[in-house]
Amino acid sequence: MNFDESIGILNGLLSEKKPEVFNSSWILKHAPSVYRFIWRNIRTDLNTVDWDRVTYAIEWKFQRRWAPGRLKKNPVPYENSAEVEVIMNKYQEKIYVFVAPADLNDRRTRDIISISLVRLAQNGNLLAKQELMKLLGYTISDWLERFYFLSRWQGYDDQLRENLERCIRRYRYTGSFAMYLFRTLQYAGRGIRSFYAYSLDEPVAYDAEKRKIENVVQDAETNEMQLYTRLG
Repeated sequence: MNFDESIGILNGLLSEKKPEVFNSSWILKHAPSVYRFIWRNIRTDLNTVDWDRVTYAIEWKFQRRWAPGRLKKNPVPYENSAEVEVIMNKYQEKIYVFVAPADLNDRRTRDIISISLVRLAQNGNLLAKQELMKLLGYTISDWLERFYFLSRWQGYDDQLRENLERCIRRYRYTGSFAMYLFRTLQYAGRGIRSFYAYSLDEPVAYDAEKRKIENVVQDAETNEMQLYTRLG
């Protein structure tokens, strides 16, 4: 048996039995040979069973039915640079995928790196979370420039960080973490107002030869600086 064969068997069983949810225990019960193959051969860089790779490979309609179990609510924080280095050293020549992925393979590599770090962060590794937030910061900056409906996040750095941390903490679905983050920002951004850049060098509406800076005046009573607006 190879990986493609094991996925084919798993897809067939899922189509036949139509479980509302499934996990590794379900696979062990209904396809023990597939489970044994996966347990022996499909491993992460840290030598744990790579269920993310398995569920990413099955048919899309079954992916969301994967229920690996509850995440740790309050994992004990720790710092283990060796865990992070195992991942980063393997993909050190591919870090550009967080800035400018060229194709589908690059985007898939970005997800592989991201999900590997997400799982470490969910276990409590603070260094993994720190590294992931730095890398995804490049990705988010690119999105804010490329997509108009995300550009409203410009200036909301604290809220962006909160949403990114929330995605790392809550991520369960084994698919594209980047897409999960993208959709989260898209939907969450609908309720925020854009910051608009305001320059005092811009011309005033009623006289193109005058600049707004020329209309700045100081209130004699409060000493506050105000922009004088011509009426009528």
